[in-house]
Amino acid sequence: MSQTMKIRKGDVVHVLTGKDRGKQGRVIDARPKDDKVVVENLNLVKRHQRPRPIQNSSRMGGPQMDPGGIVEKPAPLPVANVMLVCPTCNRPTRIGTHVKEVKGQTVRVRYCKRADCGQEIDR
Repeated sequence: MSQTMKIRKGDVVHVLTGKDRGKQGRVIDARPKDDKVVVENLNLVKRHQRPRPIQNSSRMGGPQMDPGGIVEKPAPLPVANVMLVCPTCNRPTRIGTHVKEVKGQTVRVRYCKRADCGQEIDR
């Protein structure tokens, strides 16, 4: 039985282990089924790519080509290897959740678990 991921797309995270340990970046893609996140400009891998036509290009001058070659792109990281950076105190933190009433609806809100901060992450 898996829990929901506490890290979402757009969050700033701090990498705990691996070749990019200590670096911070923004989450581009969250994959809860795999328990992985893709972080912008971190965990870069090189992939060989063929040239291919660009989809939905403006029809001026024929088909545009996407260049091929060796392309660097970010690979997924396990969510256990990253830690959310609190936007208030700007430090890596564990995350807790409160259930809160907003306009008559119950909403789960994430908060910073540091003792000196405790601010809500979702505004």
